[in-house]
Amino acid sequence: MTDYDVREAVKNELAWSPKVDADRIAVSVTDGAVTLTGQVGSYLEKWEANRIAKRVYGVTGVANDLEIDYSGASTQDTDLLQRALQALEWNLEVPSGAVRPTVSNGWVTLTGNVAWNFQREAAESSIRNLSGVIGVTDEITLKIQPTPKDVSKRISDALIRNAQLDARRISVKTDGSTAVLDGSVSSWAERDEAETAAWSAPGVNVVRNNLQVSY
Repeated sequence: MTDYDVREAVKNELAWSPKVDADRIAVSVTDGAVTLTGQVGSYLEKWEANRIAKRVYGVTGVANDLEIDYSGASTQDTDLLQRALQALEWNLEVPSGAVRPTVSNGWVTLTGNVAWNFQREAAESSIRNLSGVIGVTDEITLKIQPTPKDVSKRISDALIRNAQLDARRISVKTDGSTAVLDGSVSSWAERDEAETAAWSAPGVNVVRNNLQVSY
């Protein structure tokens, strides 16, 4: 695919999604790398635009330079902090009291300690959905858990079971609590799916995703 083809595909995919206002987003492409510029109405919309661009065939990377325009909506840090605390408390996937938010000029930093990566992602997702958020920094750590001796095989088996992955092109190695993925995949969506599978393994605290997107 040419850069023009990729650009048109990304523009069409953004226009197809009701979650973003594609008319406010400009797309440029160089050697498959996509740059998004313009303005969006929330941090969630900025995140969605990034996710949409990554799933398009031919995209080798995404630089998200979208700016957030809240058009006069309240972005006071004290108000945002209270809503962040409530959002975390209401999310059943986030252990009660395990994650602490701090807010500075609309930027939310999350700290704390949880057992699983999906809980860390759930905490970030809770904040991402709030109005007034400019950005999120995730500094949540994972609890140290015993790592099974066969964790590499468990991850490989999970990749094989996943219908969205071609596990034959992915190799898995572990070093203590660190899982390393090498090989190639056919899309960014497949790359992210493989990483999610690795994070689900018991005892894994770090995932190094070295998978290359090969079209």
